[in-house]
Amino acid sequence: MTKNLAEEEIIRLAKDNSPRLLSKFKISNPDFFEKLAAIQRNLQNSELIFCIYLKLNLTTKEIATYTYVTPKAIQNRKNRIRKKLNISSSVDIYKWFDEL
Repeated sequence: MTKNLAEEEIIRLAKDNSPRLLSKFKISNPDFFEKLAAIQRNLQNSELIFCIYLKLNLTTKEIATYTYVTPKAIQNRKNRIRKKLNISSSVDIYKWFDEL
């Protein structure tokens, strides 16, 4: 599977809020989880999936739509992830995940 097809499938799985998203993303981006684990070992699967959404550069509104929650709930989750991963509020969370 080419890189582009893999990326397209991951985005489709994200949009479908698929339980397969985590395993597919782990296969195509194994170093992403190693880097996250180096910062915070105790992330729940739901938090890892949320990190994938941020890594995919999905907006608060998109994540809310795909996961069937309010944008406010997504904003709260972003704040909790910031705290857990020690990301300063002055840092753009999307840029942080992009550079991870």
